Amino acid sequence: MEALDLARWQFGVTTVYHYIFVPLTIGLSMLVAIMQTIAYRAKDDEKRAAWVKITKFFGQLLIINFGIGIATGIVQEFQFGMNWSKYSIFVGDIFGAPLALEGLLAFFMESTFLGLWIFGWDKLPKKIHLLSIWMVALGTALSAYFILAANSFMQHPVAAVFNPETGRAELDPSQGGIFGVLTNITTLATFPHVISAAWLTAACFVTGISVWHMIRHTQKGEKLGVETEEGAAHIKQARTIFRPAVRLGVTWMLIAGVVVGLTGDWQAKLMFQQQPIKMASAEALCHTQKGAEFSILTLGSPDAFNTNCEDVTDVITIPYLLSILATWNPNAEVKGVLELEKEYKEKFGETVTLPNGEVVPANYTPDLFTTYWSFRLMIGLAGFAAILAFWALWVTRENKKGNLLAKKGLTNSKLLSSFALLCIPMPFLANSFGWIFTEVGRQPWVVAPNPTGDPMVRLMTMQGVSNHPSWIVITSLVVFTLLYGVLAVVWYRLMHRYTAKGIALPATGDDKEDAKDVSLSFGY
Repeated sequence: MEALDLARWQFGVTTVYHYIFVPLTIGLSMLVAIMQTIAYRAKDDEKRAAWVKITKFFGQLLIINFGIGIATGIVQEFQFGMNWSKYSIFVGDIFGAPLALEGLLAFFMESTFLGLWIFGWDKLPKKIHLLSIWMVALGTALSAYFILAANSFMQHPVAAVFNPETGRAELDPSQGGIFGVLTNITTLATFPHVISAAWLTAACFVTGISVWHMIRHTQKGEKLGVETEEGAAHIKQARTIFRPAVRLGVTWMLIAGVVVGLTGDWQAKLMFQQQPIKMASAEALCHTQKGAEFSILTLGSPDAFNTNCEDVTDVITIPYLLSILATWNPNAEVKGVLELEKEYKEKFGETVTLPNGEVVPANYTPDLFTTYWSFRLMIGLAGFAAILAFWALWVTRENKKGNLLAKKGLTNSKLLSSFALLCIPMPFLANSFGWIFTEVGRQPWVVAPNPTGDPMVRLMTMQGVSNHPSWIVITSLVVFTLLYGVLAVVWYRLMHRYTAKGIALPATGDDKEDAKDVSLSFGY
């Protein structure tokens, strides 16, 4: 394999792996802040103690995830200078600014306040301690914003001009400079979509774990007998600790789901304008159509998708929906992949000159198979969260006409318990496939051309790679993959250990210790 292919594999592997932890950190920091706020505002001592326990339980999982996220994220920015030096030379003056803001402002902010939050229990004033976790949540959101601003410049470069003397792209003060980059319309659409997807991921995480523990304690309570002291303690644990956590998670899932849908529609309409070939590829739309159909299912091998677009077969489609998604007009014309490929070749040339001077044929169509299926997996896997949200919301309602459990808003459903665990990884996978769609669909560009901007501010992926021999890249690829595999095992074991441990019953042995005396740590 060439260095280009290896460099792309390395960046793809490390980025997708790192992004497993990112949405959980963003979303869980917000949810933990909400949990602690509920505890702080509670007038009833029992309710306050319950929410403190919930806060610390999920706070411990947040800390573990935050630590592994740092370890896996450090590699990302170094790759730009090592494997993608030509890209960094071309847009480094622009691309480096939001990355610097992320490191110097957002990251230090969230890590500093997380330290204050971890070690400040019963040491800081309660308001200051509560403010600390909210600053962590704000810091993670700011971090996401700056990273997305950098990525959005790659998707839709703004506030930039090409300097023919240096051969580099530079910030254009007349277009707002760095503020123009930070207020890129693509950033403004992408940020709420990514943040709400992170909320959905964390809310599903909280709901899935809480449902499992709620049902586990309910079943134990029934087995021991609700009239016994220990059985009643389990029922109380299910009702006062985990049922409220379920209800909070479900509420946040529903809110996040609505925002994800609305912002996703906004993003799609922007993509039809900015990167029409990406959206045509997402639909395997070969030819330009008026009143274009939306493909629910199209069958074909990877070779059929990518060698001859017309060899794929539409199985299930919805008439006019693609045109509606593109413009709100059911009769609007949507350009197909084959026509767009011809337009791109006329505009950007039939060939590409590589950094070593070699001239190769240009191909402006992304990988249709990956783009098509990653788009559908992103949407389909997120649907598991919606099912869990409505199911958990229904069974945890207080049904006055039901049995004893139903009156308390509890259930002992083994099926729901298993489904809740199944749902936990689904939003993580949906997030990953969303980024795979975003990045693969941008290919072959590392900086996609802006239809209304400076036409010279563009760079193809094959032009951005460093001139390394293949063995150097494959060595680092193997090392990082093995290292990340080890970290994955550590992360899973720690998350599993603290998740399965749950929250101890307050009336047995050492568990009589009040929740406020339980210390938090990274768990490593």
